[in-house]
Amino acid sequence: MGTDDLWWVKSSRSGSAENMCVEVARSGYRGILARDSKRPSGPRLCFGARAWEDFLGSAPGAGVSHCTPN
Repeated sequence: MGTDDLWWVKSSRSGSAENMCVEVARSGYRGILARDSKRPSGPRLCFGARAWEDFLGSAPGAGVSHCTPN
């Protein structure tokens, strides 16, 4: 499965500035992938499940606490 086949989601809090969002997708053995919505075919960051949980836990004031794909 390529990254184009994944279900990419972004926060419902992204508002009308839809060109300034981070999208995330769950990717089986790779964990969580993140990308810039302006460049969907650009580079992606890959997080293991634990690293993603740590990231979300460290940034609740930044509005990313509910940014986990299904």
